[in-house]
Amino acid sequence: MGEHDLANETDARQLRNFMKALLADVRALESMLETGRLETGIRRIGAEQEMFLIDDHCRPKNMALEVLRRLDNPEFTTELALFNLETNLDPQVFGGDCLRRMETQLRENLLKVRTAAEAEGGGMVLTGILPTLKKSDLGLDSMTPNPRYRRLNDAIAALRGGEFQFLIKGIDEIDTSHDNVMLESCNTSFQIHFQVAPDEFARLYNVAQAITAPVLAPAVNSPLLLGRRLWHETRVALFQQSIDARSKVHQTRGLRPRVSFGDHWIDNSVMEIFREDVARFRVVLSTESDEDPEAVLARGELPALTALRLHNGTVYRWNRACYGVAGNTAHLRIENRVLPAGPTVLDEMANAALFFGLMSAVTEEYGDIRKVLDFDDAKDNFHAAARMGLKAQLTWVDGKSHTAAALLTEHLIPLARQGLVAQQIDQRDIDRYLGVLEDRVKSGQTGAQWALDSLQAMKGQGTSDQQLRTLTHAARERQKVGDPVHTWKLASLEESGSWKHSYLRVGQFMTTDLFTVQPGDVVDLAASLMDWRHIRHVPVEDNEGNLVGLVSHRSLLRLVGQGVLSEDADRHVLVKDIMKRNVVHVGADTPTLEAIEKMRAHRVGCLPVTEDNRLVGIITERDLINVAANLLEEHLREVSES
Repeated sequence: MGEHDLANETDARQLRNFMKALLADVRALESMLETGRLETGIRRIGAEQEMFLIDDHCRPKNMALEVLRRLDNPEFTTELALFNLETNLDPQVFGGDCLRRMETQLRENLLKVRTAAEAEGGGMVLTGILPTLKKSDLGLDSMTPNPRYRRLNDAIAALRGGEFQFLIKGIDEIDTSHDNVMLESCNTSFQIHFQVAPDEFARLYNVAQAITAPVLAPAVNSPLLLGRRLWHETRVALFQQSIDARSKVHQTRGLRPRVSFGDHWIDNSVMEIFREDVARFRVVLSTESDEDPEAVLARGELPALTALRLHNGTVYRWNRACYGVAGNTAHLRIENRVLPAGPTVLDEMANAALFFGLMSAVTEEYGDIRKVLDFDDAKDNFHAAARMGLKAQLTWVDGKSHTAAALLTEHLIPLARQGLVAQQIDQRDIDRYLGVLEDRVKSGQTGAQWALDSLQAMKGQGTSDQQLRTLTHAARERQKVGDPVHTWKLASLEESGSWKHSYLRVGQFMTTDLFTVQPGDVVDLAASLMDWRHIRHVPVEDNEGNLVGLVSHRSLLRLVGQGVLSEDADRHVLVKDIMKRNVVHVGADTPTLEAIEKMRAHRVGCLPVTEDNRLVGIITERDLINVAANLLEEHLREVSES
């Protein structure tokens, strides 16, 4: 206990030292702004690309470290999960063929990753949330072994004081909990950077906030999480909840989460953001202090402001203020974090062109955005775009509500074109990127809509696992071709290859639409459920969803034979009186062959599927007959083709 207390005191002392360094960095940046030490007179753009690594069955594959060893290139780095990877693009002076150069480098880097991943027996896919992810993929064993990630997980969990709760409602609903931050690794994005001068930061940051919704609406590409159809850009809701360090008390008090859009416009300076983030959010990571930044400035050099940048990296505004040093020059930039990865490089560059063009044109068109658009409308627009994509209703500077598609077609795409022309971007590139965006908006087929429509087209065909694998496989193959998403045909089951990969484990084909009873229910209810739903087994669960028993068709027939269930029976028989209590059950990750052997050994006709003893599904003899029939049909087809 003494050693444990000493360790805590050491950690606390380190955090206090870090806070002093953080405040020193804030003062140093204030001094740099006052004395004109930050770069002006030039505009640069840049980007970071995140991606998923997958196996041959389109499931996440923990091979980031192996892929990085093959790449052996500083342009690539790890992310939170071992099935994620990131590549950083070179900054480009904003003008001429900068967008084309960015696209070329991005394509080259992704080809390198794809080649390295295939050498490791897998592949790579660009998507906001990987459709085939399962909750079992999100344990700490999938976390990249970087001490920073583990410290961040532990610190946020300690601040929260309990499990992370997730509730997102869309077409479907997800209501679950998790004991770590790994659900954040479900998100991958295409983060774009826009360098600004200090004296224009506030004005342009407000512009970035105002245009985030209409830029996101046509870019949505994350409609699925753990098999549920949620928001068109589910990343927005998931990211906020996965890094929510607020305790219940802080949530009740209305404390802003670490992931947020913000609450108001910026008035004068970038310092408003940095000061607010230091004031509102506890330090969760620390590092060794740099030399006193004031001393560095006194020598005529530029401080790294490591403490400020580290803390800034743990506060996740959708538009983030960034300080950086390149060579002998310090600068400010705005990082837009809202765009998802994919569906293709061309689609991503079209999204970026819209953002960059509007950043250049909005002030010229509308003046001070604060005077023509209420901040609450900008914030509401953002969440509407994340939920509905191009179908969202957005309030714009005229005070009227427009569909995102109409606002883009009639106003904002032409305005972005003006902004790019004003920056002397190559006209062919303007036409190419904004042309792709315009065609996408007119067609209505965003990445999210393609996925949802593909699922609808496959409805009633195959298992949910097959459908999700098909989506991932189809997206990967279409990305290799590179045609923009509005031209994609819908995914079909025939594309996903062998069916057997969707029957390897119980969770891939179990029934999740369950009809259950509780111990205190009358047996008549269980009998009615069997009759109405044509099922032979009814699981019994308590109020918390724990599996406590099973009622079988055989046990009910026994009661009928005894006359207990006749209409003139003089007593009520309860489920708890006849249910089997020690139920044989399996987990979702149980191999199918193991489940078959267990059913045979215990002579049972079904196996409830549980997670931490909570009922999540069921498989029956009928399910296994269907599995066998599908696999036999596939085998016969392969034989005939050979």
